[in-house]
Amino acid sequence: MNDRAHTVSDATVDGFPVVVLGSPGDSLEAAFAPGVGMVGCSLRHRGEELLGQRGGLAAYAERGSSFGIPLLHPWANRLGEPRYRAPRSADVVELDFERMPLRQDEHGLPIHGVLAASPHWEVVGAEPADGSARLEARLDFGANPELLAAFPFPHELRIAAELAGTALTITTELTATGVVPVPVSFGWHPYLTLPGAPRAAWLVELAARHRALLDRHGIPTGETEPAPFTIGPLGDRAFDDLFPELSEPARFTASGGGRRIAVELVSGYPVAQVYSPADADFVCFEPMTAPTNALVTGDALPLVEPGATFAAVFRVAVEDLPDEGER
Repeated sequence: MNDRAHTVSDATVDGFPVVVLGSPGDSLEAAFAPGVGMVGCSLRHRGEELLGQRGGLAAYAERGSSFGIPLLHPWANRLGEPRYRAPRSADVVELDFERMPLRQDEHGLPIHGVLAASPHWEVVGAEPADGSARLEARLDFGANPELLAAFPFPHELRIAAELAGTALTITTELTATGVVPVPVSFGWHPYLTLPGAPRAAWLVELAARHRALLDRHGIPTGETEPAPFTIGPLGDRAFDDLFPELSEPARFTASGGGRRIAVELVSGYPVAQVYSPADADFVCFEPMTAPTNALVTGDALPLVEPGATFAAVFRVAVEDLPDEGER
């Protein structure tokens, strides 16, 4: 399908069907795998891959090993314990790793929600529009008993991925379809990499005012401190930090190898996590609708009333840089 220079096409990656969105002259190309969690599995700029592939789509499908741009729902990051209280209720949801589609972190805590590599997504639109290419998919969470066992709040999710020029915009909508409010603590986990430049030389800029203090399991203690680092070379720094207070505009960037990648938190994401182990060849700027562990604590946790819709938008923008400067 073609709309002037923007394209939407079908392909396969690791044997799985994907939908590829293309911009004029193939300056930016994004691929999503609707049948494998609606994960963004590729983002190519001038033919070079900008997403950390780690184990790739096959490993994500087989064991939920995250890569690319995965959705983390119904909670981003981890929970401090395998249980939480339903909003406005005395009911406690007990999470069972044996019978629910859950993953554990290194401390045995539930991490990244229940939709990793989910096959339940349905494509509802894939076509060029006026000056862009767009893919839209939906998931009826309330129609799946295995999902409701871990998160008993019926709702529908819709994801729209729109490529325009050298920017990819991802809109996530959550509509409460039952008779109870739905807590909102989802997020996204883009793994970004910069071909042609060593990690230590990447220049990063963080839209962070305060950093949350975390316990030894990565759970916020409730205290914060001024962000100790906001701009400079990545060097040998390691990040696994939660930033509950962001500067405006909320724009996180990584520059190197003749390009800059920016993750812009357009709306609905007041919190961000930055993740990059010292030996990693990627950096993650993660938009989050609520702080880590908000489903347990209730802190800054949005609720969607029955029949209402919550929407959140972020954008990944890519630009060329002149040879003499990375900023």
